[in-house]
Amino acid sequence: MALNKIRQLDRNSYGITLPKDDLRVEGLLDENGELKNEHHVHIRHDGDGEWTLERVEGIDVGVN
Repeated sequence: MALNKIRQLDRNSYGITLPKDDLRVEGLLDENGELKNEHHVHIRHDGDGEWTLERVEGIDVGVN
């Protein structure tokens, strides 16, 4: 089991890293190992130290 450190991103948020190999398997990286496009995830706290992360397709983040 790989362990990932929780890191403070700014004053109000924290983040974790996702293994690059896992992102590659999901087809999210290009041939240079860079992210293809933008991707969004929904993070749900399931309780007792467990979270579920799910990629969400078709999000419109345009500014009105």
